[in-house]
Amino acid sequence: MFSREAPGGSVLMRRIRASELPPTFFDVPEGAELEVVQQIVADVRAYGDDAVRQYTKKFDGIDIMSFRVPSHEILKASETIDQRLIDCLNEIASRLKTFAERQFKSIEDFDFEIEKGVLVGQRVVPLDRIGLYVPGGRYPLFSSVLMGAIPAKEAGVKEVVLCSPPGKNGNISSLILAAAAIAGIDEVYSIGGAQAIAALAYGTQSVKPVCKIVGPGNVYVNAAKKQVYGKVGIDFFAGPTEIMIIADESADPDLLAVDLIAQAEHDTQARAVLLTDSERLAHDVEGKIDMQLKGLKSRETARQALEENGAIILVNQLREAVVVANRRAPEHLQLCVSNPEAYLPELRNYGSLFIGEYTSETLGDYTSGLNHILPTNGASRYVGGLSVRDFVKIQTCLRVDQEGFQKIGSVAGPVAHAEGLFGHEAAIRLRLERLKT
Repeated sequence: MFSREAPGGSVLMRRIRASELPPTFFDVPEGAELEVVQQIVADVRAYGDDAVRQYTKKFDGIDIMSFRVPSHEILKASETIDQRLIDCLNEIASRLKTFAERQFKSIEDFDFEIEKGVLVGQRVVPLDRIGLYVPGGRYPLFSSVLMGAIPAKEAGVKEVVLCSPPGKNGNISSLILAAAAIAGIDEVYSIGGAQAIAALAYGTQSVKPVCKIVGPGNVYVNAAKKQVYGKVGIDFFAGPTEIMIIADESADPDLLAVDLIAQAEHDTQARAVLLTDSERLAHDVEGKIDMQLKGLKSRETARQALEENGAIILVNQLREAVVVANRRAPEHLQLCVSNPEAYLPELRNYGSLFIGEYTSETLGDYTSGLNHILPTNGASRYVGGLSVRDFVKIQTCLRVDQEGFQKIGSVAGPVAHAEGLFGHEAAIRLRLERLKT
């Protein structure tokens, strides 16, 4: 997004006034359509397990005969992990469950008489089977297992299926398996990448197809999700992770710096942006970032992300920052100002909002009960983060007696005729005639 050289090895985030932001800052890139992914999806659809096995050997270097992880291995995984970490996972799961339960109460079945003799209603019906993808790698995102599975379970999904790539030893990370046990996941498969998405969507000899696929992934996983969308539902097309912080003179530069770094360390494409009306704060944050990167194990990744994609945007007043934030629609939006209530009603587009200097985005990633699977690339303009709503469908129902039919049927007939749907009109006319006799 932004790039310029930094003297003396220090991080130099691009500093720019809001009025000078290039149109590219607000661009929303479409999900990639990769030829290799199209071939993988086509092969898995046509050849099932054989194709999955070949691609797993090609990309992961592992020759796997059986993709499903036995239940006893899932349960045994927690024995190899420090008990303190298991306790942390259980605490995270408990808060996620509590929040999801409260969310689910906001969606309810109902019936009411909209006109005399016309009964309308809705039913909240859980999906039958969903697939959750969780990346592996050197730092497996085991917390995403809880984020994806627990809301699904609370929504009443019958079968939750997990796919994650095998490591060099041919096994899924023990941390991911332990989280799967805590979340109550029903099936786990050692399949990664685009081939996992294709297997979940179309099914193979080993994997039954699902109704919807959720969870984070790299560009190949997201390209595959885009390709299978329609055959199955998906959560959203994910891009690089993002944080945007709106801060005024009262904000603590140390805390702003550490939160920008925390987001930047995800990968070199991560986007970390500070919006402020204070030149002094902008200068102080840059200095704090340099200090805090020293000794950080992930400093090279964070440094590159901040230099290439980070920015400090100066505004004349904070309401200008609100306009920029609403237009950019970031994944994470953090508000560190002396009077946040003055701006809350105007902020509309974000995946999740963090208010106050002690409301670190990291809490949203782990322990607050909120979900960290959130829309990126401006998608928060039209969709929110993953929740129990993603795992149910709202189905409407109608019951009409003769009195009600006379009331609303006489309106439906002329509309059908005007649209040229004469069979529709006949379906109304015949019933009206029968009621007359």
